Amino acid sequence: MSPDKLIRMANQIATFFDTQPGDASQKIAAHLRDYWEPEMRARLSAHVAAGGEGLKPSVRAAAALI
Repeated sequence: MSPDKLIRMANQIATFFDTQPGDASQKIAAHLRDYWEPEMRARLSAHVAAGGEGLKPSVRAAAALI
């Protein structure tokens, strides 16, 4: 999976949870743990470690929780 697609998918998840009550980063992290393959989560974490370009702040915060 390309980094652009991973970023787009993570940001789409964030777009939904950012509009819901409660802590969006907790909900995003839970969604990623439940539905993303370990390799996808690892790629997301690596992208965040490299600066997280293109990711919404709530996705960056969620990546720190998984």
